[in-house]
Amino acid sequence: MKVLIVEDEPFAQQELKRLLAGTGYDISIAGCTDSIEDTVDWLRNNNLPDLIFLDIQLSDGLSFEIFRQEKILCPVIFTTAYDEYSIQAFKVNSIDYLLKPIKPEELKAALDKLEAVRKSYNPANPLPFDLARLEQLLSPALKEYKSRFIARLGDQIKHIGIEEVAWFYAEDNVVFLITKGDSRFIIDYTLDQVTSLLDPGRFFRLNRSFIAHIDSIGKVSRYFNGRLVVEIKPAAPEPVYISRARAQEFISWLDR
Repeated sequence: MKVLIVEDEPFAQQELKRLLAGTGYDISIAGCTDSIEDTVDWLRNNNLPDLIFLDIQLSDGLSFEIFRQEKILCPVIFTTAYDEYSIQAFKVNSIDYLLKPIKPEELKAALDKLEAVRKSYNPANPLPFDLARLEQLLSPALKEYKSRFIARLGDQIKHIGIEEVAWFYAEDNVVFLITKGDSRFIIDYTLDQVTSLLDPGRFFRLNRSFIAHIDSIGKVSRYFNGRLVVEIKPAAPEPVYISRARAQEFISWLDR
């Protein structure tokens, strides 16, 4: 069984490989990818695997974007660390789902389930993925988004209202909050955590390093190889690019 692992955390990749080796199944790792863009490129340049383990939240967005760009004709097992998601969605839209940290017995059960359905699985008529329904089920109906962040300035603690935030930036495992007045603060979150706390109608994860408020988006231009280059305000310390894989999603977000 050839398996593709889509996971943006190196440790989680290695742990899943280790667990798969102990299942008793004859499994070879066809590839490992860590983003939407890398996964789409892999699928376009390699033979389809027998099974995909797919993390929901990747470094450049929700992995459902992959299904918008490529037709997946093989079974999928979702993996997620977010137990608040409506897990029922995966019961009808994939072979199975696994909550992180993945338990060996649950992984073995998922593979057993796959083995049971493989005889009747028809690649020409794969399990349908209703993306709109999936995303609806995965979004809490009354999600409360973060209204302020705190930052430490020496011995002082300062709070910054979300209406003051222009963009967030990650550098060397440190996340900075930049205000509309161009003040910079360090906050005690990862960029993935920040993404999950923000209103997606107002903030967009531009790439692995930047999240920007809609009011901070300036000129947007086409760039090499289908990418976009975005000017944000206040000015960023480096050019801000959006991958080809996320370009259309970003344009649609702008057009809401």
